[in-house]
Amino acid sequence: MNGMGSAARVIGAVLLVGTLAACGGDRNAGRVTGSFFNPEEIPLETYSAEQIFERGEYELNRRQAGEAAFYFSEIERLYPYSDWARRALIMQAFSYHRDKDYPNSRSSAQRFIDFYPDDDDAAYAQYLLALSYYDQIDEVGRDQGLTFQALQSLRDVIENYPDSEYAKSAILKFDLAFDHLAAKEMEIGRYYLRRDHHTAAINRFRVVVEDFQTTTHTAEALHRLVEGYLSLGLVQEAQTAGAILGHNFQATDWYEDSYRLLTGRGLEPAFFGDNWLAALYRQTIKGEWL
Repeated sequence: MNGMGSAARVIGAVLLVGTLAACGGDRNAGRVTGSFFNPEEIPLETYSAEQIFERGEYELNRRQAGEAAFYFSEIERLYPYSDWARRALIMQAFSYHRDKDYPNSRSSAQRFIDFYPDDDDAAYAQYLLALSYYDQIDEVGRDQGLTFQALQSLRDVIENYPDSEYAKSAILKFDLAFDHLAAKEMEIGRYYLRRDHHTAAINRFRVVVEDFQTTTHTAEALHRLVEGYLSLGLVQEAQTAGAILGHNFQATDWYEDSYRLLTGRGLEPAFFGDNWLAALYRQTIKGEWL
């Protein structure tokens, strides 16, 4: 931002808005009241873009993010082609996000990206847009549509702004969101396994092993595959899952549990067959990708 530094630094700073600190802080139908302006209500249109911007900063400073968003949006309405409108738009997106008004935050951030794609704060706008999805990811048991949207938006930050100050944080959040999706698959798989729906459970654990190999859930997913396949009498598949588990996660409790299950039936982890696990074994362990 010209004269402001990046939006993140401005927001993080202590805002000293002396002239507006004397205001009463009331908003009434687009009018501002307060002893600094006038004892009487004065139309908001009377004030300059800079004055309204400072009022928005003042509201942020006193943790009234919804009020701040209102003033920043008024600059966009009253001074649509000014430099202040550009600066207010990114602050509007931030204020809505701080107020947990994620749809409006996302809308403001997207407008900034559309109107000012080459601006220094376009990366921050993209990051805010991603956060508007990411910060709504709740416990594993809920629908994961927002997680998929967060992943896509975080990927946009990583790919479009790799040298920005937000890329590193976006990578971390991407990994966490990716892990979140794997956790959802694991939860459903365990649910099926507890109810002896072994084929349905295996399908879920397979998704984790094939599509979420880099997450923290892979070792457990392989162990659950050993459990599921043994329950179905598919011993070669169980042994192959155990072999992959032993190669990649031998020091874990999951491997010890799988090893006990297999040896308790006179079996051991070993590579067999020509199924999907055998293909995975050849790819991940032997490096045979063709």
